[in-house]
Amino acid sequence: MSNLRDGMNWAPKVEKPTPVVQPGQFAFASAFFEHGHIYGQTNGLIEAGGQCKWAWDPDPVKLEKFRQTYPGVRVARSYAEILNDPEVRLVTAAAIPCDRPDVGYACLRADKDYFTDKPPFTTLAQLEQARQLVRETGKKYMCDYSERLHTEAGWQAGEMLREGAIGRVLQVLILAPHNLGRGGRPPWFWQKEKFGGILTDIGSHQIEQFLTYTGATDGTINFARVDNFANPDAPTFEDFGEVSFTMNNGASCYCRLDWFNPKGLRTWGDGRTFILGTDGYIEVRKYIEITSEPMESQVLYWVDHTGEKRVPCQGKIGFPFYGRLILDCLERTERAMTQEHCFKAAELSVLAQAAADRARAQR
Repeated sequence: MSNLRDGMNWAPKVEKPTPVVQPGQFAFASAFFEHGHIYGQTNGLIEAGGQCKWAWDPDPVKLEKFRQTYPGVRVARSYAEILNDPEVRLVTAAAIPCDRPDVGYACLRADKDYFTDKPPFTTLAQLEQARQLVRETGKKYMCDYSERLHTEAGWQAGEMLREGAIGRVLQVLILAPHNLGRGGRPPWFWQKEKFGGILTDIGSHQIEQFLTYTGATDGTINFARVDNFANPDAPTFEDFGEVSFTMNNGASCYCRLDWFNPKGLRTWGDGRTFILGTDGYIEVRKYIEITSEPMESQVLYWVDHTGEKRVPCQGKIGFPFYGRLILDCLERTERAMTQEHCFKAAELSVLAQAAADRARAQR
């Protein structure tokens, strides 16, 4: 991506793709290009060996931009044309958040797996309908929680924790400032009923990391807060959010989300994750190591009983999730992510948003 300040169109690529299938073995389609994350989702699948056979969006401008980025893709006449193609195994999409479930329901009913941008839902009712359809169809309803899945340092942290690098995880703390980019946002971005609120939206990234890094399967909300401090012209927009959880294995988790990334930072956000264990701690610097020249990203700091370590991850880890997802679709396994994990991250984010909404209404 040429503009590192443009988080909406952030779409990382691996230096050396590692396909998990042969050419033509896994055909997928990309549709609904409301969010630039569709390019990251498409890149990840292509780099893992997938073939992007079809593209479709109701906006011809968005569709043409996508076609120019991926010249070999065929332009569908409708979403239905994609769903009627028996060769298509999966549809990846980035519709307006409140519309993502309907796109997914149609996909599952057409006997295809679904891979959406986050958040996968904006209400609990949408989530329950998806649970029911997954049970009925046996298909996957997956979400690209890219702040872990599409960052090498974020992924590597999870691998290290599984290997016991810092013992039992006691706390995860995440700071997630984002660049607002007022001039390049679509109208729905400012409308809470469309994006679901800051904890539902970008909070789903952080809550997925809470579940992964702690190894928990659920959590209890201690407190949740949202506010609009600096955007009075968009009264339903939220530019600040925070939530605290106690996970069901006892771990403590907290995240702060905001749209106050300063203009002097060279990238769209300085996402930082701090993980405390019984035998050490890890700090994850995903997007930038500030003041580094040239600019570095994807760095871990790891301190344990043996000493202090700096672990560069850029270009060394890749993005294994996407290959595992393809294999899961082909073999009906859950290497990449379990369906329950995907749904639980979404559920907790919607519950956190509801708790914050109630607290704000009482202030």
